[in-house]
Amino acid sequence: QASISLAPVNIFKAGADEEKAETARLSSFVGAIAIGDLVKSTLGPKGMDKILLSTGRDSSVTVTNDGATILKAIGVDNPAAKVLVDMSKVQDDEVGDGTTSVTVLAAELLREAELLIARKIHPQTIIAGWRAATKASREALLKAAVDHGNDEVKFREDLMNIAGTTLSSKLLTHHKDHFVKLAVEAVLRLKGSGNLEAIHVIKKLGGSLADSYLDEGFLLDKKIGVNQPKRIENAKILIANTGMDTDKIKIFGSRVRVDSTAKVAEIEQAEKEKMKEKVERILKHGINCFINRQLIYNYPEQLFGAAGVMAIEHADFAGVERLALVTGGEIASTFDHPELVKLGSCKLIEEVMIGEDKLIHFSGVAMGEACTIVLRGATQQILDEAERSLHDALCVLAQTVKDTRTVYGGGCSEMLMANAVAELAVRTPGKESVAMESFAKALRMIPTIIADNAGYDSADLVAQLRAAHSEGKTTYGLDMKEGVIGDMAALGVTESFQVKRQVLLSAAEAAEMILRVDDIIKAAPRYDLSIC
Repeated sequence: QASISLAPVNIFKAGADEEKAETARLSSFVGAIAIGDLVKSTLGPKGMDKILLSTGRDSSVTVTNDGATILKAIGVDNPAAKVLVDMSKVQDDEVGDGTTSVTVLAAELLREAELLIARKIHPQTIIAGWRAATKASREALLKAAVDHGNDEVKFREDLMNIAGTTLSSKLLTHHKDHFVKLAVEAVLRLKGSGNLEAIHVIKKLGGSLADSYLDEGFLLDKKIGVNQPKRIENAKILIANTGMDTDKIKIFGSRVRVDSTAKVAEIEQAEKEKMKEKVERILKHGINCFINRQLIYNYPEQLFGAAGVMAIEHADFAGVERLALVTGGEIASTFDHPELVKLGSCKLIEEVMIGEDKLIHFSGVAMGEACTIVLRGATQQILDEAERSLHDALCVLAQTVKDTRTVYGGGCSEMLMANAVAELAVRTPGKESVAMESFAKALRMIPTIIADNAGYDSADLVAQLRAAHSEGKTTYGLDMKEGVIGDMAALGVTESFQVKRQVLLSAAEAAEMILRVDDIIKAAPRYDLSIC
């Protein structure tokens, strides 16, 4: 009789790694829940901030409250954690806000799933229950959404409230009213186009956050050349990306034998002539302002000055792109056909001072909706965080202008959805109802965490909130100023319907995907066998 070896047969390459059924699921749950716990404390108006230290040469310090920023900065190895990080990135790109909520909701769903699997409920049963629960939640959310798109006054109020809700969990909460006005005004100037490219944010150290303001024009963080006009009215602008220095390589890369210094002077003169010709070609466009992405050397700068043209060099790339968009011009690289080049235009270009720095101010630009928000603050970290917070608010507002429906915040929508799911669970036979109840429980965790972060008794508040919703007070949520439950409609705690919907769907899909996993295979590392 042949002896049977009981040693496990390894079919993978050496160095590959496999985690099976229980272990794989456990490692997914642990990873996802850890990520949820990491950003959990930043949720809500009383959430805390995190300091992120990057190692490396520029060991920079980031202080932030934004879920996506925190998750982008940490390197995770766990596959399930990576899924959640990617999901919060997508949430940030799509709608701008709700990055923390979406991560926390997905993590809470998986925390519930872990308990259900321990009770021997099959993952596919849980997923079927969750799917039905997601559908019920969507319908409840849709029913609760309010649309003031046709009433301008009410809609503006909605926008103010939405921006206020977004900013109240950020660093800007103390100057909330000021920044809400800035953000709403900037977005309404876009007149529904939702193109946030037209809003330029400039950060200048000094002053305090309250000194930030909205400028109805475009600011370029550069200086005007020497001996050139400092102010131009009715400007015609040529925006270019071209080298305004002579081709040094031809001189340094080749050798020229000359028999006198006069010949060297001739070579230099020929160079100058070449440059002069280029400048003349540029001036043929009939412009009085030339903005170049690259450097402009002294000689061409003198020529522009003599012609009375303002020349601005080394404008940063994003600045040039945005400037072309705003002034209605395009970026040119060759100047042989002046008739084909679209020039930018604006009513006035002048130098302005902000703090210690001089900037160039373009007013009366072709694209009327363009504007610049100038942020002031004491430290670079404050400015960076202010910019992130403002960006979140602007994204959410731009979304809301496109889709004008709104829902109430403060845990109100989550409670509403949880109740709808719980009602459905009562009517559903079989094990799926248990999964639905777990979905409702995960939704209720959002108001619980908001209350916990503010240091109130969450169990008591959420129980009160649940009772209020059962009595039909469907606009009730958590009032975190007083630590009680209150009517969100009266308090003006509004959120964008689009953001809430995206949070619900993304979290449910990601949690479902992680729950389906029963095997994690890590590929063997690749060895480079070629001998160099």
